[in-house]
Amino acid sequence: MSFQDEIKDAYTFEGESALIGCGMFDGEAIDGLQINIPLKTLNRHGLIAGATGTGKTKSLQVLAESLSDASIPVLLMDIKGDLSGLGAAGSNNKHIEKRCNHIGIKYAPSAYPLELLTLSDEPGTKLKATVTEFGPTLLSKILDLNDTQESIVSMIFKYCDDKQLPILDLKDFIRVLQFVTNEGKDELKADYGNVSSQSVGTILRKVIGLQQQGADKFFQEKSFEVDDLMRTDDQGRGIISTLRVMDMQDRPKMFSTFMLQMMAELYATLPEEGDADRPKLVIFIDEAHLVFNDASKALLNQIETVIKLIRSKGVGIFFITQNPTDIPASILSQLGMKIQHALRAFTANDRDAIRKAAKNFPLSQYYKADELLTEMGIGEAFISLLDEKGRPTPLVHTLMRAPNSRMDVLNEAERDAIISKSKIAAKYNKEIDSESAYELLNEKLEEAAEEEEEQKEKEAAAKEKKAPKKRGRPRREKGTLETILTSPTTRQVGRTAASILTRTLLGVLGLGGTTRRRRSGWF
Repeated sequence: MSFQDEIKDAYTFEGESALIGCGMFDGEAIDGLQINIPLKTLNRHGLIAGATGTGKTKSLQVLAESLSDASIPVLLMDIKGDLSGLGAAGSNNKHIEKRCNHIGIKYAPSAYPLELLTLSDEPGTKLKATVTEFGPTLLSKILDLNDTQESIVSMIFKYCDDKQLPILDLKDFIRVLQFVTNEGKDELKADYGNVSSQSVGTILRKVIGLQQQGADKFFQEKSFEVDDLMRTDDQGRGIISTLRVMDMQDRPKMFSTFMLQMMAELYATLPEEGDADRPKLVIFIDEAHLVFNDASKALLNQIETVIKLIRSKGVGIFFITQNPTDIPASILSQLGMKIQHALRAFTANDRDAIRKAAKNFPLSQYYKADELLTEMGIGEAFISLLDEKGRPTPLVHTLMRAPNSRMDVLNEAERDAIISKSKIAAKYNKEIDSESAYELLNEKLEEAAEEEEEQKEKEAAAKEKKAPKKRGRPRREKGTLETILTSPTTRQVGRTAASILTRTLLGVLGLGGTTRRRRSGWF
């Protein structure tokens, strides 16, 4: 069988598929040798890798467009801010025309249905979740707690469940941590066991570290519902939800927190799909190294477990990164589809990485993968995937199709126009601060203080009533001067003058002003 016959047979499928390019041999495109991907196996996850400027983002766009056209919703992690162009039609040029001629298609510029999401103050629909929804296990893994500290978090969650104290945001959690080591220490010890103040202090410091990465913006109400990720537009195309996380590069723990929570929520919510003909949702995680670089071993194990299990729910996950070695081997082995763009060898370590990357692909009699990896042009890639029967396809050097959407970002006016048309933004962007553990604990302490004060007053009154009355000396008539000095008016003038003097002195020392209770939970 010739090269063309073998590749045509391997990349032509009976079920639904998406066209992504045409095959190449000896550096030349083989006209009409179309390379397709079966939709059925996209829940087996995938990888898009390659050096900067080799076309990873455009390949991601092509896949997202193909899925949307097939009525499959998509969630994109937009780290660099260059994926918003999916919301506008592309423009033709001679290079795109030439590429389309090789593939055997006509260029069809199109804008795709786009939903702009955000974890921070960026414009768009706010993604949020409550601390309670994370639960003690997941929250402990995010905070990288040891077994003892995790057991304390579990105890605190149990206490709050029993006492009906909702932990919605981080200020609730911080207030509960403070309560169990101070006012509520004896109560907790009696019913649930002793709590180490030192361990709680460590947990508190780690929560504050998470706050420094902007977690307060995420741990809020109203919680995002995963069903809103799986919508289609009026034309039946899958909605492409683009999560704008350009400000997350210096906050990797926050990014990892969101990703793990989202995948866990999808797994817990969606029913089992079995061997479906198409995925229900495909997630693309750009700059995937940010998820793994600072992740603890426990967090990596959790991600690996979710990735293994979530495909049975009809969800596919694609990681986009520069080098396959950025992905832990245990997770890389779970990725059924690989799109490998060119790699650059500037150092000895780069050459070693290229040799390792070449070993990720099936052996080929037509290509020397380690050599061709450094020679491929922009918009070219090695493709290897699983066919409809779950078998690996032969390696093929592919000229990738150009995106139909804009290969650039939206301007501010275009972005605002898309946000204004959102059908879910109003649902999630409203500020909500329900009564929760923070308010309930403070109210409980205030009531206890009032009861204690009332009891003291009753005891004092009873004591005074029982005390014998003392016989005093006859009252002496006051003189005129003494009357003036001891009159209520004179005493009030004195107190006012003293108050003014005190405020003046404190103001000079920089200590003036009214102390207000802060909403963060600190006092």
